[in-house]
Amino acid sequence: MRMRTANPALSDRIFSDARRRAGTDTTRMTINGTVHRTLILMAIVMTTAYMAWSQSYVAGEHGEGATFVPSPWMLIGGIGGFIVAIVTIFKKTWAPFTSPLYAALEGAFLGGISASFEVMYEGIVAQAILLTMGTLVALLLAYRSGLIKVTKNFRLGVIAATGAIFLVYMISFIMSFFGSSIGFIHDSGPIGIGFSLVVVVIASLNLVLDFDFIEKGEEAGAPKYMEWYAAFGLLITLVWLYLEMLRLLAKLRD
Repeated sequence: MRMRTANPALSDRIFSDARRRAGTDTTRMTINGTVHRTLILMAIVMTTAYMAWSQSYVAGEHGEGATFVPSPWMLIGGIGGFIVAIVTIFKKTWAPFTSPLYAALEGAFLGGISASFEVMYEGIVAQAILLTMGTLVALLLAYRSGLIKVTKNFRLGVIAATGAIFLVYMISFIMSFFGSSIGFIHDSGPIGIGFSLVVVVIASLNLVLDFDFIEKGEEAGAPKYMEWYAAFGLLITLVWLYLEMLRLLAKLRD
């Protein structure tokens, strides 16, 4: 049975292709190994995010509010992270080297973004982090216990919904060059909040597909470097979920 996931980094045939390239390599991917790689990447993200935060978030003095100072690392992290992600997707054997680099760049980007939200809405970053980690743990427990089963229809539904969201975001991005946008995406009214809730749910369900993909990778006997690649794919979903949590909380604050 072919395995599908909405995450572009974890798509069809990846593990079978990797297994063919591995040849006689007896060192195979494991779930525990993937968990360890994921923790390493998350530690890198938090480290560089804190560094970028320290440059961008300036606490107020004498009762004044905090201010946001744009950092070049935010731009470098965003663009660099996107480029490294594309390279990693097409050069999976490079994942042990490119995944930590992606985590470092993405952390710099997230640190700046988080600082800008925190200046506008005090305490929002801590809330978004707790909600993201809580969602990760809750869905992992639900998946491991069998409460959530990844069926063919489940995969197709999540993939279709993720594709639709991506299409809406791309259209809005293109429209921004012409001074326009899709209003309800950024609206803080009921429709805008409802849209963000749907996106958060879809991003969360992508985590379930990632868990299933990692489990199937171990069963397929994928080579060891795929632990880094699978951790990289899971990190992409976590970053997306965190950003959507920030957007939703900001709309609720408004």
